[in-house]
This record gives sequence, structure tokens and C-alpha cells, in this order.
Amino acid sequence: MDIRPIRTETDYEAVLDEITALMRDDPFPGTSAGDRLDLLATLVQAYEAKQHPILPPDPIDAIRFTMEQQGLSVADMRPYIGPPHRVYEVLSGKRGLSLAMIRRLHKGLGIPAERLIGA
Repeated sequence: MDIRPIRTETDYEAVLDEITALMRDDPFPGTSAGDRLDLLATLVQAYEAKQHPILPPDPIDAIRFTMEQQGLSVADMRPYIGPPHRVYEVLSGKRGLSLAMIRRLHKGLGIPAERLIGA
């Protein structure tokens, strides 16, 4: 089984092509082809995590997304952030989130605390 690390985008594209071909054959786990598919997928995951990391969303983007998804207005954010002028300050980035705001947004709207903290 000739498997090498993925070091370049060319290597990456070649491995993706091989994975595509193997997936078309739908190999059983534990077979030679199934093991090769598993190893190549693991290599791709490691390469993508290093070369193309997916950064967590900005806390403000998470709040805006939640507001949009739940049809919430600035006035609806009062219990979580405070009066409308404070909501506008937070959404514009002029004011940071306090720990109390983070807790209320997490508990009341289900926004993961990790996203609100920016971790």
C-alpha cells in the first residue's frame, strides 16, 4: 500500500481523485480498498485542518445569524443584551459582550457559549 503524506495542493487533488474513485466502488471496511479509503480520508482531514482551517464564527456574526434565523429584532434582544442603544453598540462592535450577556444569550437563545466568547 503506497501511501505518502500530502504536502502540496497537487498531492491533495490527486488524493481527492483517488478517494472519489474508491468511493464509487463502495469498498467494504476491512478490505484492502476499504482500508486504503480510510487512510486516505484521514490524510485529507489532517491536511485540510492544517492548510484550510475553518475558523469559528465571530461572536457578533453568531448573534446576527441567530437573530435572522429566529426573526428577532433589536427590541427582542433587550432581555439578553439590554436597551436598544446597547444592542446597537454590541452589533456594531463598539461594545463587547459582558459575561452576563454571554450567559443570557447562551441560555435564552441557545447560542453556544464558545462562539460568544470567541474561542
